[in-house]
Amino acid sequence: MRQALKPEVKAFLDDNSETFSYVVYDHQGGQGVIIDPVLGFDQASGRTNTELAQQQIDFVREQQLTIQWILETHAHADHLSVAPFLREQLQASIGIGEHIIQVQAIFRDIFALDPEFTADGRQFDGLFAEGDTFNVGELQIRVLYSPGHTPADIAYLINEQVLFVGDTLFMPDKGTARCDFPGGSSQRLFQSIGRLLALAPETDIYVCHDYPNGERDHQCRTTVAEQRAGNIHVHDGIDEAGFMAMRDKRDATLGMPKLILPAIPVNIRAGGLPPADEQGKVFLKLPINAL
Repeated sequence: MRQALKPEVKAFLDDNSETFSYVVYDHQGGQGVIIDPVLGFDQASGRTNTELAQQQIDFVREQQLTIQWILETHAHADHLSVAPFLREQLQASIGIGEHIIQVQAIFRDIFALDPEFTADGRQFDGLFAEGDTFNVGELQIRVLYSPGHTPADIAYLINEQVLFVGDTLFMPDKGTARCDFPGGSSQRLFQSIGRLLALAPETDIYVCHDYPNGERDHQCRTTVAEQRAGNIHVHDGIDEAGFMAMRDKRDATLGMPKLILPAIPVNIRAGGLPPADEQGKVFLKLPINAL
């Protein structure tokens, strides 16, 4: 049996949020997906831009690719999604894990969203469950449910060789995701990471964020073997109780992500903005003393 090809991966870094998003494809002229794309957002002015997304579109067109899916690993709290713009420009569909419904219900109340907002996932074109598989050209994508950071995180394993983990894991020297958002759980995160790191040692892992703090350049790719050997939070030998104690203590010291208030109400709408008012203006509500 012919071995599955190794997916091609092009990474794009949003410097403001230190977020990596990816164009993943089978070959030039073939088919692919975009994972965790970022909408530029200036918090001081409230202005958005699609500059990074346009770079991805330009790359897609240079490579003569057909993009079938825009895939979200979860509803991000540290950047806004640009998925609707990409869907319009590339005629793609937007997908996320089926447990987004739980996250929508939590934040619909916290943000007092408009009555028209429904917490049933209909804002997305596809809701994926644990074990779902689907094909994009010569790519077979398998969904791995990986809650903990939020109750809705999923990872995408492509051709059993390349894994996109969202915020679940960082580079080995930076550890793991926080678990103190509503519905998060350090115990579930440890269990999810255990499942991911049980994959073949040579599996490439692509992270959604990297925070080098001037210590090195930004990096986005590691492997299962490197994580098991050197992740400062979950290397081999760390047990569940020890991880939970460390993670919960650390989370208690962390401030909120700087873009969480605009990001959450947008991202649970699949990157859509709230409805405009009678004058065509769009506003985001900021809950006070709620998080």
